[in-house]
Amino acid sequence: MPSLRVLFDNFAEARAPKVEHADLSHLQRLEIFRRHGDFSLAYSTAVQKGLSYFGDGNGYIAFRTKMKHHFALGDPVADPGDREALIARFVREAGDPWFVQIGESTARTLSRMGYLVNRLGVDTRLELATHDFSGKRNETVRYSEKWLQRKGYAIVDDKGQTVVLDDIRLLSENWRSERIISRWEMTFLNRPFEIIRGVDMRRFLLLDPGGHLVAILDFDPLFRDGKVVGYTTAFKRKAAGATPHAEVGMTKFAADRFREEGVPLVTLGLSPLLDIGPSGFAESGFWRGAFQRAYGSRFINRSRFNLQGQAAFKRRFHGMEEPVYVAFRKGTLMEMLGLLRLVKAV
Repeated sequence: MPSLRVLFDNFAEARAPKVEHADLSHLQRLEIFRRHGDFSLAYSTAVQKGLSYFGDGNGYIAFRTKMKHHFALGDPVADPGDREALIARFVREAGDPWFVQIGESTARTLSRMGYLVNRLGVDTRLELATHDFSGKRNETVRYSEKWLQRKGYAIVDDKGQTVVLDDIRLLSENWRSERIISRWEMTFLNRPFEIIRGVDMRRFLLLDPGGHLVAILDFDPLFRDGKVVGYTTAFKRKAAGATPHAEVGMTKFAADRFREEGVPLVTLGLSPLLDIGPSGFAESGFWRGAFQRAYGSRFINRSRFNLQGQAAFKRRFHGMEEPVYVAFRKGTLMEMLGLLRLVKAV
């Protein structure tokens, strides 16, 4: 029998504004993504299970519904010239939806439509044509890779034949058991880890001197006009007690490999609630203050999500921090609760 929470969700979602869903197959979404998927969340919007889509074969907005509210994920995956009209159509049909983890262009469009726009955190960009790991400020990053080499570890650009899938599954399950919240994985802003990496993704493995799997680092692709223009970190998994040099050394190794291949960009993904200041748009002062307090909260960092630790890790690479935003017309506690439940933060 369904739980009371499920029954409530079904009742509430039935009362949400009706939105015409685009019947886009997995292959159609990937085809649109390969033309217009040049931002960090683009690949996840195309492949994450449970999402709905608004648009057509030329472009889409990915969204989910929770507690009778619609929440759009990231920017529209569409030609830049078509995005504003697509956003306007979705706003009309979806009844003032929220837009979560959007870039500056989408934020500017929504601000003109009367939305409030708050900073949600930053995405860290490594522009590989100009960014490298030389100099004193990157000394600790270089040390991590050298430490792994000196101790006999191997970092492998995996093509699916290095280790058996059961080893990947076991590593992921053990990693999950060590998390602050181990009963479930966050969704929406993150998608659940897949044992078999998705099409066009890249996977790097760390093997100990005995050839045993120690850590996994997966990257989602960024595409524009049918060509790979970058990668963004998607998943990290490592064995309990693994050296802290694992993630740092693997990230450096992967970035160097992409640079050698002529890939122009690596993004490290969202650092939630980092550097929450004025957005530059009309915004909610209440939510700006709430985000700042959440980032500094010892309770949240220790018992819910280690916001400060994630930000500190990404700042080791001295990339360019690009603000990302959340936009809404109605920013009440009920909508925020819906978003938190959607990402499984509560």
